[in-house]
Amino acid sequence: MEDPELEIPETGLASILDADARDNYRMVLKFRDRLLAAGSVEGCYMNLFRGHVDLPPLFIEQMAHVVLRNILDAAADPLQLRAAELFFREQKATIQDGHALLADLETVQMHASGSQYGGLGRLIVEAQGATAKANLDVLDRANAALYWERESRYDTVISVTFGRAALDAFCRVMEAWIFHFLNVEIHIKPIRNIEELRWAWHIGLDAESTAILNSLWSGEEVDAGRMRRILALFRMEFAEPGEMRRDIAGRPVYLALAVDENDVVRMKPQNLLLNLPLNEA
Repeated sequence: MEDPELEIPETGLASILDADARDNYRMVLKFRDRLLAAGSVEGCYMNLFRGHVDLPPLFIEQMAHVVLRNILDAAADPLQLRAAELFFREQKATIQDGHALLADLETVQMHASGSQYGGLGRLIVEAQGATAKANLDVLDRANAALYWERESRYDTVISVTFGRAALDAFCRVMEAWIFHFLNVEIHIKPIRNIEELRWAWHIGLDAESTAILNSLWSGEEVDAGRMRRILALFRMEFAEPGEMRRDIAGRPVYLALAVDENDVVRMKPQNLLLNLPLNEA
């Protein structure tokens, strides 16, 4: 700790007898060296996806968390901070009373395993019972201040149904994320469906939505069951169309968020940075 940049040779690691501990130290040192070489967390994050991703997901998620904490440090809207958790924590989705609700996956699993919060876990995992009966705290504009008391507990729920405040907050976070890394101003809004039959560009915010959008764009048939995995759609527009690829400048970009076969949202925030149709000039 006194010299965090100290170079540790492989011979030094060899003195650690436990093989698992030795591998763990080796991985941490690789992460440290990447950070030092990049000079910033943001630089390390971007460089990672320009080459071979050889760090565990936990390291990537923690970098996203640190960056977002910086981006949203002065944010007055607690719904933005809760929505930002999608960038670095997996979410469990369920449909209740017509609303697509997202709860923190790790928290849900803990609750479902028999903890003191079992009611919440069972509701989300089994989708049984009414929201009101389970005493869930589903954050919306009226009660969003609850988040300030519980921001490190990851035990609040948001609705990403069209028209709900949390979905708009999610848009603001995506805009801020892109501007922070790329200094590109964009505007994102939720939409009910994509009206264009042959749109110019799309970005899936996770592996499932990427695959679905690719299939639709290619003209393939997507069955209704798979289409129901789409939780939200968005329309993105550049404030300066000249910052887009010339062949599609001025046209909207469509985004989608989806669940996988286990109703889990695993967002890939790097897609917002790497897949933007930017003018290379």
